[in-house]
Amino acid sequence: MVVPDGLSTTPFAPRYADHVEEWIDVYGNAVPLAIGDPAEEYKAIRGAAGASEYSMLYKWHVEGENAVASVDAVFSRSVKGLGAGRIAYGVVVDDDGMMVDDVTVAVLAPDHVVVTGGDPATQQSLAAHAPAGTTVTERRDESAVLTLQGPRSRVVLQRLTHVDVSNAAFPYYTFLRDTLVAGIPAQVSRLGFTAELGYEIQVPRERAPELWDAVFEAGADLGIRAFGALALLTCRTEAGMIMGELEYDHTVTPFECRMGWALDFDKGPFQGRDALLAKKDSVTGRVVSVVVDAAPEAAEGSRLELDGRDIGYVTMAVPSPALGGATLGLARVHRDAVKSGTALTAVSADGSKADATVRPTPVYDPERARVRS
Repeated sequence: MVVPDGLSTTPFAPRYADHVEEWIDVYGNAVPLAIGDPAEEYKAIRGAAGASEYSMLYKWHVEGENAVASVDAVFSRSVKGLGAGRIAYGVVVDDDGMMVDDVTVAVLAPDHVVVTGGDPATQQSLAAHAPAGTTVTERRDESAVLTLQGPRSRVVLQRLTHVDVSNAAFPYYTFLRDTLVAGIPAQVSRLGFTAELGYEIQVPRERAPELWDAVFEAGADLGIRAFGALALLTCRTEAGMIMGELEYDHTVTPFECRMGWALDFDKGPFQGRDALLAKKDSVTGRVVSVVVDAAPEAAEGSRLELDGRDIGYVTMAVPSPALGGATLGLARVHRDAVKSGTALTAVSADGSKADATVRPTPVYDPERARVRS
């Protein structure tokens, strides 16, 4: 299917576009909803290996003598304290402590930090805290990023590089620079959005087709499949991983969207720190998992009631294979409804009602053991 007008094509699109029936808009890029059967794509991620386009996120390169200090002034966790080769996941908030973005930060050199996220407002905050001589440049179009996810992803990657990618040598939330993957210069980060062992492989944009072909050749006997947004969103919902404009927007604090753990108040000043400290004890809501006795299309966006009182809404709903096909949603709810087992009523747009129950978050691999395996 032809990419819709007004959307950009991504670096790997030439390898899968002919198999795509529907595209979605992700930060101005056309991303496939599915490349084949989304159920089979999900199974590959959970049981074997899946690979997908992941070039759409913004990549802000902060460069100059004060690069680390500039990012530290905005990011919720310590950048100065990051060890070599480590990645930090946290948030950017505004001066009032309200969510702007959830981002990752990697220090490539003392004068070069890369912030990866999804909201252009993050760049504005970084630029506002960058003194003369320190630059902030968005450079996602220079590279292609392939996300490789699943329990066999390490085997696939190891077949393509001479670098040791064992768990001991390459642990969760670290990255490798100047690594050859299938003979292509790459940066490889161990992270993902699926709750599975996984990696993100970043190469020069013009080398994208080579990487795609090499990854699928290396994983052919392991059951590797290309996957689209549906499979990814199902995995992330089961994993309880948040997304901007769904589980959070500029009206909530990190405490309300399961990101309070990422606030390092001991690191020193950062944008919004004082406001967050003032709001810490007055949090009124929370993101939770809910199982809804309705089809996903009816459950998504539905209002949630507790004893007849409106207490929140479902942000996204999917059929969850981890729960035997039950409709699983993430929801923003009042603190009165956060306890697991709380019985709610979901009211869809047409007024129809269904039972809903709060479940522990995440419903899949709650100990996060698989991503660290």
